[in-house]
Amino acid sequence: MSIFEAFILGLVQGLAEFLPVSSSGHLALLQHFFGIEGDRVLTFTVLLHFGTLIAVFVVYRQTIWALIKELGALIKDVCTGKGLRPSANETRKLGLMIIIASIPAAVVGLLFDDYVERVFASVAVIGVCLIVTGTILFFAERIGAGKRDLNHANFRNAFAVGIFQAIALLPGISRSGSTIVGGLFMGFTKELAVKFAFLISIPSVLGAVVLEIPDVIKEGLAGDMLIPALVGTAVAAVSGYAAIKVMIRVVTGKKLFVFSFYTWAVGVGVVFYTIIR
Repeated sequence: MSIFEAFILGLVQGLAEFLPVSSSGHLALLQHFFGIEGDRVLTFTVLLHFGTLIAVFVVYRQTIWALIKELGALIKDVCTGKGLRPSANETRKLGLMIIIASIPAAVVGLLFDDYVERVFASVAVIGVCLIVTGTILFFAERIGAGKRDLNHANFRNAFAVGIFQAIALLPGISRSGSTIVGGLFMGFTKELAVKFAFLISIPSVLGAVVLEIPDVIKEGLAGDMLIPALVGTAVAAVSGYAAIKVMIRVVTGKKLFVFSFYTWAVGVGVVFYTIIR
């Protein structure tokens, strides 16, 4: 893999992970057109995801630090017999909501991992899913402004958003787009919908990375891949940070539909490509 290819893949991963256009679908397409075999760049792909995690941690560093400290307090309460105390404060409630929202994707990922991998190999499926993503984004703008802030959101809402995230395991279905729309359907305020969507990406991505660790150790990283891997990871982190900032403005400005035209165009183009090739 050349440094240029690593740069492009890192840029696409960072932008598409948080913009509602599906990073998994775009990476699969780029690997297809670049002629890169996915099982030969597993370590590189994991590092790209690590780069996007860096972006989330930087943007939401204060919230994440508060969640980590509250996790310690929660463990102390459980060990001392006080229980979970989910309503102790907003930070604890948010942390528990993140855990609950992560359950559907974890279950689907563990049970249907092989099936999802086979789907990733189908360019036509990616094209169709991109069209579906565009349709979801287009109609999402018709959802009225939600009034549920963190105080009024509940764990059922969190689980429902988690189901949207599980659906996004299909390549071409945007994870950020699905979870933001899921939050809006649950009546979340736009600010909470965006923040919650990006925060629940942390356990989802971390879980996927952990599951890949045995294969990563087995594959290793070839010497000629070190520089491309560093470049791709850095670019994914920087572009991911920019994408998060853009999405915060896009959702609050009711401009999600703009991305529907892009995903429709790419999806139709991919489907047409599979028909004529």
